[in-house]
Amino acid sequence: MKKFFLLALGLMIGTLAFSQKFGYCNSGLLLTQIPEVKAADSDLQAFQTQLTKKGQEMVKALQDKAAELQRKQDQGNISPKELEIQSAKLKEEEATIAKYEQEVYEKLAAKREALFAPILDRVNTAMADVAKENQFMFVFDQSTNVFLYADESLDVTNLVKAKLGISN
Repeated sequence: MKKFFLLALGLMIGTLAFSQKFGYCNSGLLLTQIPEVKAADSDLQAFQTQLTKKGQEMVKALQDKAAELQRKQDQGNISPKELEIQSAKLKEEEATIAKYEQEVYEKLAAKREALFAPILDRVNTAMADVAKENQFMFVFDQSTNVFLYADESLDVTNLVKAKLGISN
């Protein structure tokens, strides 16, 4: 009796699963066609350039100080004690630059999140609307290559693009 019940339950679940409507969307392609993504990428690139320029200036200043210290040492114009003090200062500056580099990564991640979160929320809302309107139980992302085969008639990318107001 228990085996019969499990078999019946399995058949019922299998029947329900196969009667559901599935779709897929190429989110990678979709995101390249949203104008706001291009603007966000441009803003992010400008922000990164600004931060990188400051970091490069810090590195250049450190290199100049190190070269000057080396020149003084080579010419014998610096005492061993002063050399030790100046070398310690250069190490501190080097640590400051490393800290700045870490801050740059954090600032870039925060800026990326701030720029892209509203766009991704809009895309997710459009995806959910398309899925509900077309009675899809599941919509897979083609750009992640999670599935092995998909019938092209199940591709909902164009429906989501239309919902977002993107023309082909």
